Amino acid sequence: MFFSRIAKAALDRFRSSLQIRALVYTVALSGSALIVLGGVLSVSIGNGLFSTRTEHAIIESNRAKFAVARLFDGVSGDNSWRLEQTIESVVTELESIGVSQTRRVAFLHATTQPNLMNLPDQSSAGLDLRLITKEFRKLVRSEPTVQSQTIQVMRGTDSVPAILIGQRFTLPGGHRYELYLVYDLYDEQQTLAFVQRTLVLGGLVTLMIIGFFSFLVTSWLVKPVQDAAEASELIASGDLDRRLTVRGTDVAAVLARSFNHMADSLQEKIRALGELSKMQQRFVSDVSHELRTPLTTMKLSADYLYGEKDGFPDPARRSVEILHGQMDRFDILLADLLEISRYDSAGVSAEFEVRDINGLVGSSLASIQQFADSKGVYLEADIPSGAVQCEVDARRIDRILNNLLTNAIEHSEGKPIKIRVAQNDKAVAVSVTDNGIGMNESELKQAFNRFWRADPSRKRTTGGTGLGLAISIEDAQLHNGKLEVTAEPGVGACFRLTIPKRQDVIDFVSPLPLAVDKA
Repeated sequence: MFFSRIAKAALDRFRSSLQIRALVYTVALSGSALIVLGGVLSVSIGNGLFSTRTEHAIIESNRAKFAVARLFDGVSGDNSWRLEQTIESVVTELESIGVSQTRRVAFLHATTQPNLMNLPDQSSAGLDLRLITKEFRKLVRSEPTVQSQTIQVMRGTDSVPAILIGQRFTLPGGHRYELYLVYDLYDEQQTLAFVQRTLVLGGLVTLMIIGFFSFLVTSWLVKPVQDAAEASELIASGDLDRRLTVRGTDVAAVLARSFNHMADSLQEKIRALGELSKMQQRFVSDVSHELRTPLTTMKLSADYLYGEKDGFPDPARRSVEILHGQMDRFDILLADLLEISRYDSAGVSAEFEVRDINGLVGSSLASIQQFADSKGVYLEADIPSGAVQCEVDARRIDRILNNLLTNAIEHSEGKPIKIRVAQNDKAVAVSVTDNGIGMNESELKQAFNRFWRADPSRKRTTGGTGLGLAISIEDAQLHNGKLEVTAEPGVGACFRLTIPKRQDVIDFVSPLPLAVDKA
């Protein structure tokens, strides 16, 4: 577990750092090249040492042949005793004369000729004659030239490569013998091992040097990119005056100048958009305030006429009723526009206090009950026992609940609506679920858009402004919470409000599912 965390942290660091990736790739590619080069050099040096040693061995073998011939000068082929004495001296003579390294010798009677005089075979002490195979002896007897073969011999407890040289030899009297010389390659093997160790050590040192200079170069190259990334983060966080330092005329300097030019243009655009946004917000606010005075007068007049409607003829009475309803809707619309403008200008602050969500839900149900009865909609509440305490702005939570309940009643098609309340250690959730007309996928994406209606052809019965859900989601976000919706056409819709119990809670999970109840 510990090592897996370390590996994950290292992998994350590798993925997030351009400099580390460049350094690793450079060292890896350089190391691969050094391995290939070292392997080629090692093989080349080994082959060169073997070829040189083989050539020297053949030259020394030819000298050994002449040395043996001198030993047998003047020896009669019929004198078996003299022949035996001379044969016995061959090994001693050849082991120590004219060689740069110790060699072992075997002087063997050819097996293809009868040994009528019982002439002996001679070999160096410790030489395993099984190394001289029947196939190689046959090759030596059949060829007039010197033959060589690579074998393995024991040197102490270690097995080392060796060269076996063989050639045929005829003694006085026509006696056929075979002369074998064994040259071990221990010194050459030690030389090759030293060269390989030197190559490995040199490769590691070279790789470290490459890594060090790669780190310096990548630091120099990546620094402008890191500076640009840091400046981008600061600009994104609101520090629009952040700029990069321009040095020289290379591509890094071009990057810095281009970045600064982009930042200048972006700052100018943001400033212009900010001014435009302020003008728009001020316009909405000014218009809303300016309309408030005539609206108040018109509303008072409409209320007076509405109170006297029973004395009017039917057409006039109907007009007064419509006028009264639209004046109420106009009043709500102005209030909603003012609230939206305050959110747009970041001028909204919440007044948090610890309240019982069950109590807020109960108040909202009581206030909406008359409207639900007029539509023939049954409100079913699933509220846990006991208090559900939470830090909230009660007025805004009440507004969210009223908006959700009103929308559900309008679109429920007269079917029951279920209100659920639940809590866990960190959060509280309230869901409002209906079995009405529902929404398709494209409508779900627009549910919280301003002035959007799921079914524009449907008649509004509550004088809604089309800003209710847009304000509700702003209210939810003001509580660091979430307002979510899911729906299915012809099945219904479910709105879920989830808010943290305390405003210092950031990470939380809703205690209620977001799902439509299918009948």
